Amino acid sequence: MNRRAICVVPARGGSKRLPRKNVLLFHGKPMLAHSIAAAQASGCFERIVVSSEDDEVLTIADGFAVGIHRRDEALASDQARVVDVMLDVLDSEAAAGRDYDVLCCLYPTAPLRSAADVEAVVALVVPGKSDFALAVTDYDLPPHQALRLDSNQGLEPMFPDLVELRDEEVGKLVVDNGSTYAVSTPAFRAHKSFYGPGLKGHIMPRARSVDINLPDDLDLADYYFGRLRA
Repeated sequence: MNRRAICVVPARGGSKRLPRKNVLLFHGKPMLAHSIAAAQASGCFERIVVSSEDDEVLTIADGFAVGIHRRDEALASDQARVVDVMLDVLDSEAAAGRDYDVLCCLYPTAPLRSAADVEAVVALVVPGKSDFALAVTDYDLPPHQALRLDSNQGLEPMFPDLVELRDEEVGKLVVDNGSTYAVSTPAFRAHKSFYGPGLKGHIMPRARSVDINLPDDLDLADYYFGRLRA
């Protein structure tokens, strides 16, 4: 199927929990470079764009021969939604005469995601039939046994109707791993979300699903990087 697809890597400069996480060196390359490389190696995209308000991020992106989108400061705050960033990129591309059938979002904090993972998620999108897809992974512990903790150390089941069921009674549950999203652009503009009717998932192992937001996450990603290349 001949589809025009764009990949956007949203990489703002600020981060409170792990400062400058998008440009931290991870095994010899800035963090965001791993997502750029996966997008390029997948062969899925007419265009790859890094969106940021940060000069260092955009300079790094320019060095990898991808497009850059200098976002407004209002789209770089803690309250800004990535959906609004994606819409702004699509509008900028359209103003330049470039339109796409499929939009893919790759978060730069998932450096272990492979080109094959990107290709698999994008392949799940068939505009007008299955418009939404994302990467998922397994939970470490049974999610239906989640407990809500209050300020007095009190606990209550998050899902009281499910908490005592066996895993096999609940069925397989997976979670968005925060790495890879693809959507048909008309559906994205209509729903303004990466979640929509007919959502499909590509299962990634935990070893490739580390989402780096804290120093401990960086240590875990480093561990899995070694295992994946052993």
